[in-house]
Amino acid sequence: MHILFIGYGKTSTRVAKQLFQQGHQITTISQSPKTDAYATHLIQDVHQLDLTKLPPIDWVYVLLSPSQSTVEGYQQTYVDSVAPIAKALKAHPVQRIVVVSSTRVYGENAGERIDDGSAIQPVDEQGQLLWKMEQLYQQAFAERCIIIRPTGIYGTSVARMIKLAETTQSYPQIHWSNRIHVDDLARFLAHVIHVEHPEKSYICTNNQPIPLHEIIQWFQRQLNLPELVVESQKETGKRIFATRIRESGFELEHEDCFRDYLQMLEK
Repeated sequence: MHILFIGYGKTSTRVAKQLFQQGHQITTISQSPKTDAYATHLIQDVHQLDLTKLPPIDWVYVLLSPSQSTVEGYQQTYVDSVAPIAKALKAHPVQRIVVVSSTRVYGENAGERIDDGSAIQPVDEQGQLLWKMEQLYQQAFAERCIIIRPTGIYGTSVARMIKLAETTQSYPQIHWSNRIHVDDLARFLAHVIHVEHPEKSYICTNNQPIPLHEIIQWFQRQLNLPELVVESQKETGKRIFATRIRESGFELEHEDCFRDYLQMLEK
């Protein structure tokens, strides 16, 4: 198949390499030069996408990220790009379009359990824009659209967690956090192509929700730093579980984030 990646960052690179190794033809769209020899790279603005000179496109992955996490950034990157992307793909025999969104579309924030069957009720503007993007793609591509909702992606650096460990002396409450290793996310995105009857959406997480302060404390212990104090037992955030990825036959390789963090610290 000829597979197009719209947006080509750390996750896309991993997915594209796997699919190339399976024998697929890869084309990528991004705003900066890319050098992977196994793909044809085009530099284009997604808001003015021109795919007329490409051979027929069979499968599409959309992995965009805003330069700023503002409402305007989300509107421009996620929502305003849907129409030009759909228009540019109209002449191609697209079998599926896989759109990476976020679990931010779930608005719960008091430690609730969320899974693939949970109702979507975004509470902030960014979450509402992501939900709008999802709906626009589902309308434009009807039965051909698959939405992927990853939780926090980790696996390339521990710099942020080290900085938190060094600077955090107290934490205001118990804030549940969720994560998915970038390699597991990429493997699942490549796996979806082989699922005969895919669901309309999939949450991607390692099914190990952990209070954020516990992760910071773990880093503080590894670095021989004073441990933070939790000020309140109030719960925020949400505990997210992926049920459909296992039903698709996919197995996670990174269920223990602390093991991964330790390996990165030791490098």
